[in-house]
Amino acid sequence: MAHPDPRAVTGPSERMGGSHGWAQRYRRRLMLTDAAMIALGMGLAHLFRFGPDLLASVSGPSAPGYGVVSVAIGALWFAHLVGARAFEVRNLGHGPQEFLRLFRATWRTFAWVAIIGFLTQWQISRGYLLFAMPVGLLLLLLGRALWRLRMHHQRDLGNLQAQVLVVGPWKQSEEMIRRLRNTKRAGYHVLGVCLPPTSSGELSDDIADVPVLGRIRDAADIAQRVGAEYLILSGTDDMSSAEARDLAWALEGTGVGLIIAPAMADVTGPRVIVSPVEGLPLLHVDEPQFRGGKFLLKYTVDRIWGVIFLAVAAIPMAIIAIAVKATSAGPAFYRQTRVGLDHREFTIYKFRSMYVDADERLAQLERESGDAGNDVLFKMRDDPRVTPVGKFLRRFSLDELPQLLNVIKGDMAVVGPRPPLPSEVAHWDRGVSRRQLVKPGLTGLWQVSGRSDLDWEQGVRLDVYYAENWSIAGDTVIVLRTMWAVLAGRGAY
Repeated sequence: MAHPDPRAVTGPSERMGGSHGWAQRYRRRLMLTDAAMIALGMGLAHLFRFGPDLLASVSGPSAPGYGVVSVAIGALWFAHLVGARAFEVRNLGHGPQEFLRLFRATWRTFAWVAIIGFLTQWQISRGYLLFAMPVGLLLLLLGRALWRLRMHHQRDLGNLQAQVLVVGPWKQSEEMIRRLRNTKRAGYHVLGVCLPPTSSGELSDDIADVPVLGRIRDAADIAQRVGAEYLILSGTDDMSSAEARDLAWALEGTGVGLIIAPAMADVTGPRVIVSPVEGLPLLHVDEPQFRGGKFLLKYTVDRIWGVIFLAVAAIPMAIIAIAVKATSAGPAFYRQTRVGLDHREFTIYKFRSMYVDADERLAQLERESGDAGNDVLFKMRDDPRVTPVGKFLRRFSLDELPQLLNVIKGDMAVVGPRPPLPSEVAHWDRGVSRRQLVKPGLTGLWQVSGRSDLDWEQGVRLDVYYAENWSIAGDTVIVLRTMWAVLAGRGAY
């Protein structure tokens, strides 16, 4: 089969790299925004603790004034952001890493402040620091969230993309192309693909518009000719280690980066340790843990937050209950059996958002709607069983507030996989069942990644990924992202 001329391949006109690429402009704007947010946070901390007194001084031998201290902490904070690679554009716009790096830089900054205060005997006001740290971090997160929203909007329009060439075995390359297309906001535009000589040279119908530009051995030259900025190696089944090494060498000095997709997908973070053996980078993957002190801490903190959130939400919940009861016949609350940790069933609480005959009408709606691509979980965008008040509650996830009682009881966590119905679990295979190795959550990766807009396979992959790779810092990021998803009402129906 003849391959198209690589010179005829086109993509978005604006490139990521280079002095005039969008990445440099985006990085500069992030730096200015972060610097402004840090300055605002330190200024508010000074105003909160000392008022307009600009001459307030730190207690201790040869101690400077708080004006100098604020500038020094702000500079140290920004330096730690740089050190944590918080401005690395390749990691922006998708995933939690961008926000986790802000947490890491903030923690290191104030750890250094504590150490310096101890060594110098300067008695820096604890109230000043306890205000500056959370407020400054929240301002940083707010600035990054706003920039991410703008990036998502631009990427939805086809802008702010990195031009990539996918290289590797036929099946793995097809899966890689599909994943990149399904996660458009990750920012990778596929220019074409290079396949091994044993393949047919054709792609499946759903991605047939992606040109097959040549063979793997010519990938480095093709990447330069089509203007690719990254070469994504989707697998090495048809390549020896020497051939993979030669491909990496061929890219040196070309300005084309190399991205390698690990053969074992959906493993991340602390579970992965790289150990070089005779020049081979071996990935050691630790067994995921589902018991122990980390889980005890998580579930203890969950119950504390459940009590706090319930106290704050008590009055709004009472108003919602009255509205539900007054606008449609039936109880204000809806109870349903769900499957929790280790497949133990429990009763979940929600505000009733449907008419009382909803369950009886389900079979008919399933036959009429035929939810394509979802053979397990029934979802319908304009479900006629939903009441007018229920539609509003669902849009902003207010119908789920009573689940705070489940968190306090210990049935659920604040963050975790979506709590499934027993009827769903009956259709699961062993891989899907791994999502029940942790408690289901009020929110989770499914909530911040599209909610009801996700198909069944995407939701399952996110839930299983979370169960095996969760962390306290990651949970914090998910909670903050949930607030944005709920306020925007995205993917809820």
